[in-house]
Amino acid sequence: MSRFKLFIENFLVYGIGGMIAKIIPFVMLPVITRLMPDSFYFGLNDISTIVVSFGQALAVMGMYDATFRMFFEKDEEKYKKDICSTALTFTVITSAILFILMLLFQKPLARLFFSDARYANLLCLSAVSILIGSTNSIVSAPTRMQNNRKLFLTANVLSPVISYGIAVPLLLKGYYIIALPLASILAALSVEIIFGAANHRWFRFRINKKYLKEMLAIALPLVPNFLIYWIFNSSDRLMISKIIGTEWNGVYAVGAKIGQVSQLIYTAFAGGWQFFAFSTMRDDDQVQMTSDIFEYLGVITFAAGMMVAAVSKPLFLLLFSEEYLSGYIVMPYLFVAPLLLMLYQVVVNQFLVIKKTWPSMAILLAGALTNVGVNYLLIGILGIEGAAIGTFTGYVAAIIAVIVVLGRMKLVSISKRFFVCVLLFASYCMVWRFVLLEKPVISLLAGIMISIVYVFLYRNDIKKVLYCK
Repeated sequence: MSRFKLFIENFLVYGIGGMIAKIIPFVMLPVITRLMPDSFYFGLNDISTIVVSFGQALAVMGMYDATFRMFFEKDEEKYKKDICSTALTFTVITSAILFILMLLFQKPLARLFFSDARYANLLCLSAVSILIGSTNSIVSAPTRMQNNRKLFLTANVLSPVISYGIAVPLLLKGYYIIALPLASILAALSVEIIFGAANHRWFRFRINKKYLKEMLAIALPLVPNFLIYWIFNSSDRLMISKIIGTEWNGVYAVGAKIGQVSQLIYTAFAGGWQFFAFSTMRDDDQVQMTSDIFEYLGVITFAAGMMVAAVSKPLFLLLFSEEYLSGYIVMPYLFVAPLLLMLYQVVVNQFLVIKKTWPSMAILLAGALTNVGVNYLLIGILGIEGAAIGTFTGYVAAIIAVIVVLGRMKLVSISKRFFVCVLLFASYCMVWRFVLLEKPVISLLAGIMISIVYVFLYRNDIKKVLYCK
């Protein structure tokens, strides 16, 4: 199988699975918002999701990526089983410790995250979700590493179906606080059972100390990265709640969830990229191949972002009540944000290939600090739009920095035509925000015209793709 075909097939297959996983929440979002009395409850549930994502980053401690990296080091099955077993045992221990600590300090943590000890039960549900979700990521790893697409698709169909099948009846009965977290826990547990049954031969409850040391050498420098990702994804929510109120976080969360339909693309990429990247990392033209993929995905990101900016307000008018309408302004920023993360991960993977992960941490930290700084300056002035701008700006800063560093290391090579595409996209963003915000038709036509220019600039590459066998 050609490298291009391998990448495209993984991208498309994982895209189908990701599409199923994301389309159901997308379709259900207007229903969920109408089943809740007001945006405060949706904002509260969003904060719970933030707590879970933070806890899972701490519990997994980079072990998932280390497992992926080490799995392809040797072809011996015993070696691969030892790697998987070591990762799972380690993660079970760290997850259990974090789970116990959260139960012991549930009231102080509830006050910290939810601003009220009354929500200690919600904090406990978050702890359970962390325990299941952290181990789930390792149990499911052999499925990805063996490129078992059918199982991946099955799990992605069942998870949202189970989750919303439980959440909707609970919301109808008035359990506005616990409905979504509890449903998420039960869905995650069901998926973990499926993956556990399929992958059990890869795991034993034991730790190979030699391999653990090697894995931690890769994983531990990644832990700050995951925490920094959490800052990117969560600092805006926490700062909105503290500065302008939890109800505004509910509006922002809806805008973010609609905007993050782009995670269909990101999920497809994440699912196929690691297998592709590590299985081709020894190829002679690996640097140019990675650079080309970065550019292609970048152009797709810019084109999609322009289209979403044009239709954001009409879409919110169609789907949501007046209470959530102001969320349309954050949708374009937060649609592009996961795609910017995708671009960042394409090139930053070069550090992981050469087993140097600390530069990634430093660059990402600079981007996160940019994010928080812009949030602090703009949320009070522009409200939720200020938070969205902060997220967008932080990722842009990180991408610029990583391209500069890797370029000097000769690990990435970006063409001049891509910088032309960046300039066109930046110009569109400024004109859309200050001139075309209330003119969706003109905005859409402008986006289409610029996309045609992109096609012209990459016409030779498109021909190669079309005629690739």
